[in-house]
Amino acid sequence: MTQPPPPSARPEPGRVVVVGAGMVAHRFVEQLCRRDAAGAWQVTVVGDEPWAPYDRVHLSDVFTGRADADLALDPAVWDDPRVDLVVGDRVVAVDLAARTVRTGSGRVLGYDTLVLATGSRAWVPRTEGTDLPGVLSYRTLADVTALRAWVADRSAALGRPLRGAVVGGGVLGLEAAAALQTLDVAPTVVEFADRLMAVQLDAGGGEALRVLAAERGMAVRTSAAATRVVAAADGAVGSLELSTGDALAADVVIYSTGIRPRDGLAREAGLVVAERGGVVIGPTCRTSDPAVWAIGECASHDGECAGLIAPGNAMADVVVDQLCGGTAVYERAADGTKLKGAGIDAASFGDVLALTPGALEVTFADPVARTYRKLVVSDDARVLLGGVFVGDIALYASLRPMLGRALGADPSAFLAPEGGAAPVQTDLPDDVVLCSCSNVSVGTVRAAVSEHGCRSVGEVKTCTRAGTVCGSCVPLLTTVVNRTLEAAGFTVSTAMCEHFAMSRAELFALVREGGLRTFSEVVARHGRGRGCAVCRPVVASILSSLGIGHVLQPDQAPLQDTNDHLLANLQKDGTYSVVPRMPGGEVTPERLMAFAEVARDFGLFTRVTGAQRLAMFGARQDQLPEIWRRLVDAGFESGQAYGKSLRAVKTCVGQSWCRFGVQDSSSMAVRLELRYRGLRSPHKFKVGVSGCARECAEARGKDVGVIATEKGWNVYVGGNGGFTPRHADLLAEDLDDDALVRVIDRFLALYIRSADRLQRTAPWVAAFPGGLDELRRVVVDDSRGIGAELEAEVERHVAGYVDEWRATLDDPEKLRRFTPYVNAPDAGDPDLAYVAERGQARPARPGETGAPDLRTARRAVPVLEVTP
Repeated sequence: MTQPPPPSARPEPGRVVVVGAGMVAHRFVEQLCRRDAAGAWQVTVVGDEPWAPYDRVHLSDVFTGRADADLALDPAVWDDPRVDLVVGDRVVAVDLAARTVRTGSGRVLGYDTLVLATGSRAWVPRTEGTDLPGVLSYRTLADVTALRAWVADRSAALGRPLRGAVVGGGVLGLEAAAALQTLDVAPTVVEFADRLMAVQLDAGGGEALRVLAAERGMAVRTSAAATRVVAAADGAVGSLELSTGDALAADVVIYSTGIRPRDGLAREAGLVVAERGGVVIGPTCRTSDPAVWAIGECASHDGECAGLIAPGNAMADVVVDQLCGGTAVYERAADGTKLKGAGIDAASFGDVLALTPGALEVTFADPVARTYRKLVVSDDARVLLGGVFVGDIALYASLRPMLGRALGADPSAFLAPEGGAAPVQTDLPDDVVLCSCSNVSVGTVRAAVSEHGCRSVGEVKTCTRAGTVCGSCVPLLTTVVNRTLEAAGFTVSTAMCEHFAMSRAELFALVREGGLRTFSEVVARHGRGRGCAVCRPVVASILSSLGIGHVLQPDQAPLQDTNDHLLANLQKDGTYSVVPRMPGGEVTPERLMAFAEVARDFGLFTRVTGAQRLAMFGARQDQLPEIWRRLVDAGFESGQAYGKSLRAVKTCVGQSWCRFGVQDSSSMAVRLELRYRGLRSPHKFKVGVSGCARECAEARGKDVGVIATEKGWNVYVGGNGGFTPRHADLLAEDLDDDALVRVIDRFLALYIRSADRLQRTAPWVAAFPGGLDELRRVVVDDSRGIGAELEAEVERHVAGYVDEWRATLDDPEKLRRFTPYVNAPDAGDPDLAYVAERGQARPARPGETGAPDLRTARRAVPVLEVTP
């Protein structure tokens, strides 16, 4: 295979023709106009799509309310008199000898320098039926337009909700599945590999992602290939046959099975093309013709084509530098990938499979919180080689730039869960690439502040272009900008994210004072854009704390955190737990019998929890409404084990039964639980009530701890267990019953008002301005005169409390979300299998042969008995 020629002298300024009008072409023209101050180059960009270059990275945003026109990249580039943009006219031929290109309309353009930025195309395997109406791709704005039109027309024709199948479980496939859901189409994702995002995630990350996808209502079939698309009676797509022998009913099928470089134009012109496709380029991005360059997904460097925007932008920058007399060369950096537009957080970078010799893997998996984090490090645990994050990707932005560098700390310290050790703060060297999409280093960001006068993240983004493409680096960008501003003596913004220029506490006050009731109202009044994974759940929490509507009402449901979507905690096997409230750990025999009958009839694993209540495990998504209907009819209500709210009030039997008890702790615990049940807060909180100083209820390990004394009650605040246990601090002593409730009312209301997002009471108390003494003055002594106001907020919550599950059962629209997909099999989930252990059924572990899950009477299934 012929290689590109070595770099030659700087090309003489003149006419540049860019074939392709995508994101990389836009980047090239933007940078060339910035560098070419003398106006030596004249640029013509020719694109075959009817639109000016648009943001393909955020293509899925059009399904969440963003207008098609809002995807357009900075149009100011096309206002430059040196630039001519031609859209809707494909280049069909290149004459290398004459240095001309010809378009489909017959236009002939001469060039001195030709830049190929033709991108790639969606690859659809040669499968029978892929030409049927309703079989689509998901890559361009035209694809999105076709999808919306097909769903609207087909739904009207069939008169029922549609069923969809997405072939390919990669990033785009999951985004396509989420897009189908926004169109009220029930999707099934079919993936040939044994896990979703198989290229970017390891087995543990893939399983965590599968669980989250299932929780979002996506059916997932892995280790299965699509073998044939079958037509319905009217000739449109009707079903999809799989290699497993199964057939999925499908009214729309989207193929997301990879891409192929669009290199046909270069091949026909006589340029060297790689065996696996792509126009061969050298380190300067020149092709085999010295006047022709190739950038982006159509270019093959060292035998590989890059399918991400960051390498394409880097290539564009190299070519611009070469045209302007520079010596830049292209070097492929390690890829990082972040799932966007699917409502699920997943990201990875580097050696995710730990293939580097001697590599170590440090993993933290929390099946309750549905998070999975892994770092891959060198054999001495010092150098970062890769990372995988699912469910919680907060570390991705700060750690990805450290790839190949020394971490400077124990890797496990980075993976500490919420409430544990604080994330390790690392001062990044100037040469670390902060934004890979726009190839912006940490030093460039710092210079934007110190040398170019930028005073906010927004100004730095405009100046450097960092964070303007995929946005995954914005958290780290914010950290670097703020630290640089602080070092220079400037006041740093407390903006919650790029959409809200204020903290959670400030936004809470604005929403409360303004009487706002929806996310749209909040963002219109106090923010901008469509929101993000940071601010949308925060606004949902604020609205819930203020008692504004049910968490599953249409305007709030899309904002909720994962568990709130189904009012249940997701378990490691994709099933859910059912935890009814049992105030004070008390339950009548009649209710206990009703609970046992439900567990028996649905074959659920039962146990007593650490919060002194009973829980059932193993319920499928579609079973939750019927389970809860029976529990509600028996007098139970939601225990909200899934929400960021009061979990439970743990207590001892107290004075009623215990010979050491000095107060009636059980009655007080019931009073507190019935008062604060359903109270939404920045994070979950727990309460404990002990009837004497022996502390059987472990009250000092709770967010609010109450311990009886001979004179009344002592109240403690800011305790927690978990990764880093903390004893609560004494707030007030010897309170009577009503005074105790007033103090707790004030404390919780103040916490809800002023805590940061996802901040437990322990760090909030520790960071309270003026310390514990000032907190005591505010809450107990009412030094600010807001005590009555804080108490009134809790009283409003008590008066407006409604059991979330009872309200859901009374609303058919809310119940729709519990059907995982329209063609759900009546025989149960084939991916679930159980074995018997100590008289109950638990999920089968790898290597165990379990009995399949059935929709009814799982207890009747013969299972493998496992003994300790």
